[in-house]
Parts: sequence; structure tokens; C-alpha cells
Amino acid sequence: MNLKPWIEATRPKTLPASIIPVLIGNAAAFAENKFNPFVMLITMFCALMIQIITNYLNEVYDFKKGADTKDRLGPKRQVASGVISVKMMSIVSIILILITFLTGLYLVDYAGIEILLVGILSLFFAFAYTGGPYPLAYNGLGEIFVFVFFGLVAVCGSYYVQTQNLNLFIVLAAIPAGMLSSNILGVNNIRDIETDKLANKKTLAVKIGKSNAIKLFEFEIASAYAAIVILSILYNNYILLLPLLTIVLSIRLIKNVKTLVGLELNKALAATGKLLLIFGILQCISMIIRF
Repeated sequence: MNLKPWIEATRPKTLPASIIPVLIGNAAAFAENKFNPFVMLITMFCALMIQIITNYLNEVYDFKKGADTKDRLGPKRQVASGVISVKMMSIVSIILILITFLTGLYLVDYAGIEILLVGILSLFFAFAYTGGPYPLAYNGLGEIFVFVFFGLVAVCGSYYVQTQNLNLFIVLAAIPAGMLSSNILGVNNIRDIETDKLANKKTLAVKIGKSNAIKLFEFEIASAYAAIVILSILYNNYILLLPLLTIVLSIRLIKNVKTLVGLELNKALAATGKLLLIFGILQCISMIIRF
């Protein structure tokens, strides 16, 4: 079995969207001396699997709905190109859902029944993103889904598993990951506006137009930095400002999103994932050493 198409279908450049939030939640727990490394690994595995399942199901339903065609500008889709069949992608997705659910039961046993609800909702919305009678991605709700599940839920959930507690600090700390992860989808949707229109895929970018979608991209980046500044002020700790070192990267990225078109926007997509990765690592470091 050739694994390369399956690896490409995970969309590796976007995977920081599931890794970084888990690291942020665990860094906050580590700073409070409430940290179990094995629990972190299990949490990260489940988070990665949920994103991969979302991407695999996205391949299936975008192909069925006609959103993925030979004219798309993004990276090659394995189902649309015929490399992986719809049946095989669906079977593998179901297997991964079962593996993720069973693995997540360890976290339920460790942290409480609340985690079961989080896991079920996460898996359900992995399907509802492009599947079901009202697919989120086809109705302009994709960015909200990403912000909630790859920001608030992933960061706060990872922290809660370790500490069985939630507080204002971790909620504010979750905002940058949510905003920057949402921007990964935002760039993707800006690039695909024309082809999505043809497929009747009413993404937020299609609904509000390219100009406003770019403004939203800028707003989300600004919100990520604003959350860091607010955290620093509220907790009177300037070390928390460490992620501001990425501002130069953000300025360059915004310029590219404004000026690049078509296939060139794939560079901006990769750069958005890179920004999330570096911003998130700096955020983790700042939280670990803030005490």
C-alpha cells in the first residue's frame, strides 16, 4: 500500500492547527505543576486524528459535491484525482473515528465524563464540517468551527484534562490559536473563491467577498496579538509578550495575502501555518517561564 497519498491527504502543512493548541494547554498546566506527559501525548494523538478525519471526510464530500475538480488551485486532492477511492477514504475515516474514540476513553477515565462530551462533539463536527444536511463549510461557518474547536476547545480541553480546572487565563490564551488556525482556512477560501462559487460552496469568503475576507484575515491576526497583550496586562507579566516577536512575519504574510493570487496563495497558506507554529511555540515558552 502506497502511504504517500494518505499522508498528503492529511494536509501536513495545516497540522499545526491541532498540535499547537494542545501544546499551549499543556504548557499552561506545566507552569502550574499539573502535568502528565503521557496524558499530553494521548491528547495530542486524539487532536491530530480529529483534524486528519476532518480532512479525509472533506476530500470525500467536496468530491461528491463537485467542489474538488481539476480546476482547483490548491494542492492535489487524492479522492478527486482518483488516487484514493471514495469507498476506501470513507472506510479509513470510519476506522480512524473508532480508534480516536477508543483512545479518547483513556482521557475520559483520567479527567472525567465531561471529556466524553467534548470528544463526541469534536468527532461529530469533523463530519458536519462538509457532510450532513447543513455542512458548515458550505454555509459560511467554517471559520467559526475552526476557531471554536481548534482554539477554545483544543486549548481549554487540553488544559482541563491535566488540571480538571478552567479559568480566564486559559480562555484568553486559547484565542490566538483559534484566530490563527481560522486564518489557515481563510487563506484557503480566499484562494478558492471562484471555484467555490461554481460548486455552490458558500464559504465565508464567497459570502463577504475577497476584500472583506482579507480584512477578516487582518482582524484575526490583530486579535491574536491583542489577546497576548491583554494577558500580559491582566497578569502583570511582560514575558507573556514573547509571541510579539512574530509581528514581522505577520506583516509580510498580510502583504502576501493582499498581493498574491491563484496558485501563489498556496505560499501564503503554508506561511500561515508557519506563523501559527512559531507564535504557538513562543506562547508556550512564555507560559512555562512566566513564573
